[in-house]
Amino acid sequence: MADSDSDSLQQDVFYADTDHEPGDDNVQKWGFDVHPVVFGVSTGLILLFVVLTLLFQEQAASVFTQTQASIAEYMGWFYILCANVFIAVVLYFGLGKYGSIRIGGPTQEPEFSDFSWLSMLFSAGMGIGLMFWSVGEPVFHYSAPPFGEAETAAAAETSMVATYYHWGIHPWAIYGLVALGLAFYAYNRGLPLTFRSLFWPLLGERIYDWPGHLVDTLAVFATVFGLATSLGLGAQQINAGLNIISEGFLPMTIPVETSVQVVLIAAITACAVVSVWAGLDKGVRRLSQLNVYLMFTLLGAIVIIGPTLFVFDTFVQTLGSYLSRLPELAFWTASYEGGSDGWQAAWTIFYWGWWIAWSPFVGMFIARISKGRTVREFVLAVLILPALFSFIWMSAFGGTALHFELFTESSIIAAVQESEAVAMFELFALLPLTLVLSVVAIVLVVSFFVTSSDSGSLVLGSITAGGQDDATRNLRVSWAVFEGILAAVLLIGGGLSALQTASIATGLPFAIVLLFICYTLWIGLKSEHRLLQSREVERRIRSMDDDALPGSESNSGAAPTDDD
Repeated sequence: MADSDSDSLQQDVFYADTDHEPGDDNVQKWGFDVHPVVFGVSTGLILLFVVLTLLFQEQAASVFTQTQASIAEYMGWFYILCANVFIAVVLYFGLGKYGSIRIGGPTQEPEFSDFSWLSMLFSAGMGIGLMFWSVGEPVFHYSAPPFGEAETAAAAETSMVATYYHWGIHPWAIYGLVALGLAFYAYNRGLPLTFRSLFWPLLGERIYDWPGHLVDTLAVFATVFGLATSLGLGAQQINAGLNIISEGFLPMTIPVETSVQVVLIAAITACAVVSVWAGLDKGVRRLSQLNVYLMFTLLGAIVIIGPTLFVFDTFVQTLGSYLSRLPELAFWTASYEGGSDGWQAAWTIFYWGWWIAWSPFVGMFIARISKGRTVREFVLAVLILPALFSFIWMSAFGGTALHFELFTESSIIAAVQESEAVAMFELFALLPLTLVLSVVAIVLVVSFFVTSSDSGSLVLGSITAGGQDDATRNLRVSWAVFEGILAAVLLIGGGLSALQTASIATGLPFAIVLLFICYTLWIGLKSEHRLLQSREVERRIRSMDDDALPGSESNSGAAPTDDD
């Protein structure tokens, strides 16, 4: 079928009834093409935050700690409830009658191959996080479990189940909901690829007024602070790896300190700027595929040289325990243990806030690469495959670390309790090929750092450019620099606590936005399904299919009859 016929069908039948185009209200100057309100307000407030944090570093650290504790204590239940609602909604859309709806319209073909699509999807989702926490989190839970006695076989199983819980279907349901909503309203309704479009069923043309500006500005904040958290964690882990390598193999030891991490952020941000300049196809796609190759290399090495049988046993047993205990864990708020503070505040509430804060970035990026996928294909791929790979990864790295704790005299508990950033490299020190593994891990974290910054810049550029698919290079580069600056400032202002607080605090208001998205996406999919079932749309699709057949009458120019 001709692309023009497909576009005509989509625009005539499915597109929203509006005269607005993405970027209508933009200002063009100095190589920038930006929405003046969203870009101006968001950058102004971010710069204000940066200046105040640098001027009042001691006070900032205290504020970050108190804010995190308050949100966990009073709103922990809200995070827990929302995360479960998002899973139910995404499964309903994917497994129900709306599963056959295709992103981009009934005749849209996939834009990327399956491998490229899944590579970009996973690399954008949680690459740095997997590298940072895959050893540190299981070991930490083993030494201080949420319930039960520490440093026992039962604690080891609990530690892996808790890790699966934090890295399983919950984060990917959040990402999937946002990505599906953005993709649907951008490519099935012809609205700007930005968060204001998700409120079209509620606001109509008012999405182009101040309510839409507010939603997009919230999306910018959530994206920037969620990204800054990941970039800060990445810088801490790279610094830890360089420190360990330099102690054993270089004449000068590289210290673990904030100043070094700031220098690393500056250097890697410069690499990200180059990738941003190259664009989506040349930059993000190639780096994402490199990430996948490096991840499988590192994963395979750990499985082979580590306790192979124990890793496989751990994966199977923990998967079963995770599935059986998931309903209880999913709704656990620590109410009988004194509320959502302590362990749950530091882990579950932080993660849920982090995933929600990351959802605008990851969701919009996944939306951009998912045209041509059915809702069912999209949901199953986004919800299951990355979570399953995360389980395998955590079983290999976390399981290997727990094997040393349970069955040998070696232990990395003290090092992990001092700093989670060193956990992976402390594990490598117990294995053969320590230097090779450490170097590959550092390269992989750097690559993930660049990919996250690159992808985030594309997303932030689109939001602040009024929903345009291709923001100007100057705008994308500016956001890459902004992300690096903010990550550095958060490290200076409070380290890991500041990074965690940034995610939790920005995720809270955006969780409310996601609840509205559940409703507006249901309205849109319901309308789409009704239109696809109409006789007029079915007739036009059949006619277009007949046109595409070689040698058919319609292909030679004859008009289709009513019987077609």
